[in-house]
Amino acid sequence: MQILLSLQKFDRRLFHGVFRQTEKRLVIPMARAISRSGDGYLHITVPLLIWVLDPDGLSTFLLFLGPALTCERTVYWIMKNSLRRPRPKDTVPEFRSLIDASDQFSFPSGHSSGAFLLATCLMLTYGSVAAPMFLWAISVAVSRVLLGVHFPGDTLAGALLGCTIALAVAGQLWML
Repeated sequence: MQILLSLQKFDRRLFHGVFRQTEKRLVIPMARAISRSGDGYLHITVPLLIWVLDPDGLSTFLLFLGPALTCERTVYWIMKNSLRRPRPKDTVPEFRSLIDASDQFSFPSGHSSGAFLLATCLMLTYGSVAAPMFLWAISVAVSRVLLGVHFPGDTLAGALLGCTIALAVAGQLWML
């Protein structure tokens, strides 16, 4: 139990350090835009782009992304609603986040898990050409902390969840 308390204290200190970056006013609009890009639209836009650029690869990618996304959303929802970690605005005295989250609980970050799932699926399907998607996924995770709706540990857990599920589904589909 002491380890969990120490992790939580570290998570809060890291949260305050990252959130302080929003004092630089230019950070806020950029963080909002990046956060919005993690709302799930790319999970639809990317297959459309693949349809245009690599029509032969679309079915393979969709046969991978479909089950991976279904599994990730299910596990994410069960974890979030079972663990019920309050968001920073509900636990940090006199704190107000810069945006309103769409749900009540914080752990794990769904934006982070979805972003890392998509990045991992693209990387496993298309190789290193998809590596920049990890920069986007990291940006989505950081934006959620900058906007004050997640602790850093929430986004780290989301990243691990998304990557792990993508790898597990790939292992089942292609026996990696």
